[in-house]
Order: sequence, then C-alpha cells, then structure tokens
Amino acid sequence: MTHLYDFNGKLQMENAILLSGSSGLIGRELCAALMRDNVPVHQLVRHPVHAQTLNVSWDVDAGIIEAEKCSGHRAVVHLAGEPIAAKKWSPEQKQRILDSRVKGTRLLAETLAGAEEKPEVFVCASAIGYYGSRGNEKLTEASSAGEGFLAEVTKAWEDAAAPAREAGIRVVHARFGIVLSPEGGALAKMLPAFRFGLGGRLGDGSAWMSWIALPDVAAALRHAIDCPDLSGPVNFTAPEPVTNFTFTKTLGQVLKRPTILPAPAAAIRTVLGEMGETLLLNSSNVLPTRLQESGFRFQHPRLAEALTALL
Repeated sequence: MTHLYDFNGKLQMENAILLSGSSGLIGRELCAALMRDNVPVHQLVRHPVHAQTLNVSWDVDAGIIEAEKCSGHRAVVHLAGEPIAAKKWSPEQKQRILDSRVKGTRLLAETLAGAEEKPEVFVCASAIGYYGSRGNEKLTEASSAGEGFLAEVTKAWEDAAAPAREAGIRVVHARFGIVLSPEGGALAKMLPAFRFGLGGRLGDGSAWMSWIALPDVAAALRHAIDCPDLSGPVNFTAPEPVTNFTFTKTLGQVLKRPTILPAPAAAIRTVLGEMGETLLLNSSNVLPTRLQESGFRFQHPRLAEALTALL
C-alpha cells in the first residue's frame, strides 16, 4: 500500500501522507481513497521495517519511533488506538483504552514538533464521546465536554496533541460519530440479528444516534487535510442524526425485515455493564457544524439513503 518511488527513481515525499491505524476500518478506507488518486501513503507500523521502505516503525508502550522518517510529510493522520468495544470495560481494559490513545498521540505529536520538516497538518482521531450523554440537546464543536469515561478519554486524547499545535502545526481533532459500514463497527455487529428479523430498538429507543457513512469519513478526512482554515475539534457526523427507534426502524425497512424485538435497557446494563450503557444507551445529538461551514458536502447525508448505498 506504500508508494516509494516516482518514475525517475526519486523518493516521493512532497505530497505523502503518514498514516497510523491503516489496518483499521477507517484507515483501510482512507488508504484506498488516497491510492486511487495516486497519493503516496506511508504507514506507522508496530513491527520493524526494511531500511529501504518509508513506512515508519513505532512502539507506543516503549515510547519508541523512527523519528527521522516522520519528517517531510505533507500531512499526518493518526487513527490508531485500542478498540473501544472489543472487550468489557474492566479497570485494566479502560486503562489500555486511555493509554493507547494518550501515549500514542503524545509520542507522535512530540516527534512531529521536533521534525526538521514539519507536516502542514496533524489530523488526530477523537470521538463524540467528548460530549457525554446529553439527551435531546443539539451539540456542536462549541459545546462543552460531558461526563463519563469516554468524555475523560477524549479530552486527554485531544490534549495530548498539544506539542504539535505549539510547534505551529495545524491540528484537527476528528470527533467521529458512529461510523456505518457492513465491513466493521456497530453496523456490522447489528446486521446478523436484523437480517434474521431479530432486531429492534435499544431501551426505549429515544437515545440519539449521531452516525456517518464510511465513505464520508474518508472524504471528510481528506477535506480536513486540504482545508487550511480547519483546525481544532471537528464533528465527523452526518447532518441528520436520528433516534435509536428511527435508526432500527430504517435499518429494518432497508433490509425488508421486522424490527419488533427490543433490547431492554436493564438487560443491556446487566450483560455489558458500563460499556453497554455508554455505547448503546447514551444519547448524543451531534451536528457537523464546522465541516459544513468549511464547505464539505456529504455524499450520504440521510440515513435511509446511506444504508441503502452501504448494504
């Protein structure tokens, strides 16, 4: 996935993007989009790399990175981190989630701040968990931080990018909503039950879900790279969030399946604990104000159309 040389045999660096988390759902989509346009992509990887490749080896836990190879990129996009929903939130797992984001972001930010040739922009993943659970309140980038574990994680995550910002690098915090794709994430986990007609609302269905289609995520990341006036927190969500009731009903309609089997809130809390409460029952009505103000146009702004296209 890495372009190393142009037709004259010279290293391609001028327009290159350095990317962490390239094996994840969003990373794969972004890589594919960049490659289609012949944009060189160099990857941050956890294993040692050959001296002739421009991929960059790093070890977040050990605080080690090939710093000299981080110099000269046009942009750095940082998506790596421990998956939020991979395991129940034991104290140890919560610490892994926090450390993987804060330590990795700080290591990369400090490295870029000290680079001989700094990137124009550092786009760092974040999440709408920053806002906590806020009922029906409409939330924009100007809204305050919320409460709870994910709010604490995202605030520390964003703060860890300070060295890059202080070095004069434009920093964008991409606050991702629920990324929709049949290839992974929340939608992929929901599809088996819904395809068998076993899906339904979560709790009473009133919680707001702020979603975004995966192709729009990749397009918005590229927009963040290319838009010089965009910095700070940016909500990566579609312009029409929906309640959980509407989401599940719409998904059932697209799949032509009934959605009559709700998952009671008490059962979710019992089985999944704090993780289930936070990821499945919290309500976040988040709007992509800064993306739209900066001229970004969504390919899939409405849920029914997005699910039809994705599925």
